[in-house]
Amino acid sequence: MSTINLNPNDPFFHEERHASLAAVARRQITICGAGALGANLCETLARMGFARLRLIDHDRVEMRNLSTQPYLRGEIGAPKARALVATLYRAVQARLEPVTVTLTEQNAAQLLQGSDLVVDTFDNEAARAAVSAASRALALPCLHVGFSADGLYGNGEWEPDYQPPQAGASDPCDYPLTRPFALLLAALAARAVADFFRQGIAYTFEVTWNDLHLVYRPTTLREAARGQL
Repeated sequence: MSTINLNPNDPFFHEERHASLAAVARRQITICGAGALGANLCETLARMGFARLRLIDHDRVEMRNLSTQPYLRGEIGAPKARALVATLYRAVQARLEPVTVTLTEQNAAQLLQGSDLVVDTFDNEAARAAVSAASRALALPCLHVGFSADGLYGNGEWEPDYQPPQAGASDPCDYPLTRPFALLLAALAARAVADFFRQGIAYTFEVTWNDLHLVYRPTTLREAARGQL
């Protein structure tokens, strides 16, 4: 196997380093939600070399977000999607598309149109249900990523088997270990995205935080997923 020697001081080092993703790097990925899961996933995919990322979120950065999400104190009050887009452009010159509107069942199909893959990381039942319905109607592959209100379980599940969870009373972001758990789930989601595009296989995953039990397996829908590429 030949080894490619890269110059770490080359201004194009980032692009060259991720040349193995070149064939799929410009697939349109739409990430729904810029919170603990969505923002960390978006950052990971951009740093991996994915070049066409659309980030949908209407929220603004709050002080409480700084412990779990990749935002800065100086960005408090700014739209999350725009703040993250600016940060990632400065970091790796990633050109992301921010969409700072509320996704609803009325506009979901329009917002998701043209996506090669949809990743849902929303934290509320209504938005998740709207993404689910729209992705099915548009025949778009869709991966839903989330974690339980007690912060002890997380998973990634593909359409059409996904069922939106019922709204809970507690906020999983209040859990002390939310950030490391969210980063673990974002890492698994990033691998699932890369595997989907490069292998044509849709992998589901689940993690139980207490015992760090992890499952990463091809879904029985892999043949259908391959047809969506």
